[in-house]
Amino acid sequence: MNRLLTAALGALMLPAALIIPADMNSQTHRNPFLEPYNTPFEIPPFDKITYADYLPAIEQGIAEQKKEIEAIANNPATPTFDNTILAMEKSGQLLEKVMLVFGALDETDNNEQMLAISEKAYPMVSAASDEIKMNDKLFQRVKYLYDHRDKLGLDGPRKRAIELSYKSFTRNGALLDAAGKEQLKKLNNELTQLHLTFNKNLLASTNQFELAVSDASQLAGIPAGIVATAADEATKRGKQGQWVFTLHAPSRLPVLKYADNRELRQKMYEGYMNLASKAPYDNRPIIGDIVKARAKKAHLLGFDTFAAYMTDNVMAKTPEAARNLLMQIWEPATARAREEVAEMQEFVKEEGKNFEIAPWDYYYYAEKVRQKKFNLDENEVSAYFPIENVRKGIFTLAERLYGVTFTELPDAPKYHPEVKVYEVKDKAGEHVAVFMTDYFPRPSKRQGAWMSEFKGSFADEDGTIGRPIVYNVGNFTRPTADTPALLTLDEVATMFHEFGHGLHGMLTKAKLRSQAGTNVDRDFVELPSQITEHWAMEPELLKEFAHHYKTGETIPESLINKLQAAATHNQGFTTTELAGASLLDLEWGMLNPSDSDNIDVDKFEKQVAAKLNMPSQIAYRYRSPYFKHIFGSDGYASGYYTYLWAEVLDTDGFELFSEKGIFDPATARSFKENILEMGGSEDPMELFVRFRGHEPSVDALLRNRGLAPKKQSAKGGEINTVGGK
Repeated sequence: MNRLLTAALGALMLPAALIIPADMNSQTHRNPFLEPYNTPFEIPPFDKITYADYLPAIEQGIAEQKKEIEAIANNPATPTFDNTILAMEKSGQLLEKVMLVFGALDETDNNEQMLAISEKAYPMVSAASDEIKMNDKLFQRVKYLYDHRDKLGLDGPRKRAIELSYKSFTRNGALLDAAGKEQLKKLNNELTQLHLTFNKNLLASTNQFELAVSDASQLAGIPAGIVATAADEATKRGKQGQWVFTLHAPSRLPVLKYADNRELRQKMYEGYMNLASKAPYDNRPIIGDIVKARAKKAHLLGFDTFAAYMTDNVMAKTPEAARNLLMQIWEPATARAREEVAEMQEFVKEEGKNFEIAPWDYYYYAEKVRQKKFNLDENEVSAYFPIENVRKGIFTLAERLYGVTFTELPDAPKYHPEVKVYEVKDKAGEHVAVFMTDYFPRPSKRQGAWMSEFKGSFADEDGTIGRPIVYNVGNFTRPTADTPALLTLDEVATMFHEFGHGLHGMLTKAKLRSQAGTNVDRDFVELPSQITEHWAMEPELLKEFAHHYKTGETIPESLINKLQAAATHNQGFTTTELAGASLLDLEWGMLNPSDSDNIDVDKFEKQVAAKLNMPSQIAYRYRSPYFKHIFGSDGYASGYYTYLWAEVLDTDGFELFSEKGIFDPATARSFKENILEMGGSEDPMELFVRFRGHEPSVDALLRNRGLAPKKQSAKGGEINTVGGK
């Protein structure tokens, strides 16, 4: 049941070009959700799904689960793990089956039909979830097991499942009276509608923006491949002979980083900063309503703030603990950022120019300083990272560390022509999982990168086993007519990052559905993804996959040395914008407005920045109107800090690999067995300590980002900890 709620409401990181229109011959069409898929590995038959299939299947799925839950709640037998907790986990399989597909395609190929369906589907699923979580008879059975959990002779994972189920019920209103439950249902429905509107505005605002250039001289400095892509985009939009840049990262970031024309950089920067901040797609009023509804929900459930409600359910436990971690990072990060600004200002002076570094100058002059200090040109670097090379890199990593191989299935069902599908096998040749990738931007796909699944994993006592279907989504640089997709260093790191999430989902051996794969505490879920990033720039692996797209030449040692030397360049900026967004998120969660309060989003952001003494040249990584992590759903709300929380874990953990060898079999086996395979079946800190040998501290993160001296190895040299988010 927990897996169903995650899939349906988008709590982790969810997403139809092949979806068939609803007017398919109704005399012959059968709803594919209502019968076995009969496809390889039960991959959804995307080519058979029509828009008209979703709502009937969702409605039937809700009805079926309601009957299943009523049967559990009214069971006259004494509650047991099997007849209550396990029975709940097995309920709602049809609904989960539909929502895993709909939730995915809603994010990757959204259109008017999908929007219309989502406006009905998500409120229906939210209401059905409320009915389950507020079913008193069901809760009393869970409570009985919770009260007797130490006397039932259960193993650790099953006992933990009871504890988490009890906590989930209480966090979702099980202890409220009838009036309180009705109020909570209304608030949940209101939040669902607000999230839908926020996401709809964000996608529309992103697609509405374009920066059209008609004078070629304004393109000076921008790489030729990016210019070619902009020309293609202009042609698509009926502006032949011009160049059109969008707010998608592969278009936006090269303008900010390379465009010599300062006015062009400013237009792009301000376009991004004002995303979803103007009519008719203004998200600022929506944010005010979300914050008010969340505060009411938290108070109703007995918490002082929404941030207290959200952190109570993860490793941090309190917003104060999360903020304390962030402030340990904030001070050294902003100190380094001011040093970086001073370096850039000196560069401006050397150019004979007379202006103060502004936010739209930061990427540009950071790149100039990097080229000057390290003689490192990212265009030169990207030539060694065509996307297929990087794909080889992540697959090589998985095989060398964890003994799994990836074989493409070109004829497997896929939801878009650009999707690639792979079968994953272990050393014995046994099936492990299906893995899908969808790496390029399109107007119907939301920004960012994420991992989720079309099918979960489980192992029942009767021997029935389900292996997962996992997918990665990205928005990476597209190929052009003359070049393959050449990835930036950030894109390479992102590809490794999302693959780490994918490994967490694919390699799981947790038996219970609610504990398999990424069903872990929010501030633990980023550990596998972020630690995987470290291998992206490791020389030993680079030499296996980084080959020049024209010559096939292996990346030279001299270039690897430059990458190593520049690894922590600009980390003051990167860390400040990330920590700033995390602190902004927590501040939103600690706000307690009344219905009559006017929430001025712009003013609030400025107040938080002033309180933090945030450098004026740096903005939050995400401004509130397009901060989908925290306002597009409740998934990362008051939890964006988890990227840095998990980085404390991943940097400490990777130092062990650095000490033992980055492909050391014993260390890799320990990480696989204690982290990747275990999922949420045990307390996350216990799992980490079992792998690492001690609890982590923030020191490793600061060393990794170059904000503190590197750790000395036993031989007296520095331990290389290149990587991190």
